[in-house]
Amino acid sequence: MAVAAFSVFLNRLLDRRAHQLLQVRSVAEAAQLAVLHPIPRHLGHVTLESLSLAAAAEARIGGDLYEAIRTPHGVRLLIGDVRGKGLLAVQTAATLLSAFREAAHDAPDLPHLARRLETSVSRYASQYPEVPGSEIAERFITALLAEIPDDEPVVRTVTCGHPPPLLLHRGEVRELPAAAPSPPLNLGMLVSDEYHVDLAPFHPGDRLRLYTDGVTETRYRTGDFYPLAERIRLWSGEGPHQLLEHLHRDLVAYSGGELDDDIAALVARRRPGLPA
Repeated sequence: MAVAAFSVFLNRLLDRRAHQLLQVRSVAEAAQLAVLHPIPRHLGHVTLESLSLAAAAEARIGGDLYEAIRTPHGVRLLIGDVRGKGLLAVQTAATLLSAFREAAHDAPDLPHLARRLETSVSRYASQYPEVPGSEIAERFITALLAEIPDDEPVVRTVTCGHPPPLLLHRGEVRELPAAAPSPPLNLGMLVSDEYHVDLAPFHPGDRLRLYTDGVTETRYRTGDFYPLAERIRLWSGEGPHQLLEHLHRDLVAYSGGELDDDIAALVARRRPGLPA
């Protein structure tokens, strides 16, 4: 009788635990959708696909972020990585995304947009100078801004301490390093000059691959880092959706199923012709 009673108690405890876990996952999914809005598959002349993986699998949310918006200046993209993890990282990511969604429409160029994002993040951080252990004032965000204009076969980028994007053109994979990268956001006091814009060709059929360092810092069991450019070259003929599917499966396999950092990736493909 004692064993039976204990079994009933244990089953009820496990059921309650499973119910609580389901509730936590539901709340986390709602928070994820609130922070990272689903990106449209098509914005004007650009086709888009995104990937987001949180290091805390049960939380399903992290500090990596991305966004894409159609503006009068073309399609503008943002990808970023907040220093640290947890709720503070999510709050900081939400602040940056809100600022980008507002400023992307009317900032005349990428340097102005970067400066407005720097101002928003710095103001947010300055509200918490005395909160012990919050580290908000010390939290910074690596970010990359990209602009794909409607009427020119180019892509413009501004880099704020973020890994360089990859350009896929006719089967070739080329890294687009910044000529003069700026510091991460919330470290804008270190920028002595204006933000520098890099320009690269971006023709119909080309794909632009943005990512956070969780991708390139994924480790094999021997300690080797993930060779992103080499792997992407194997799938250079694939469309944006298939490319990210390959990447997702390959990262899981490469890490032995032990991804230990937040990951975000965004692929933009220029379609032939101009939008209506």
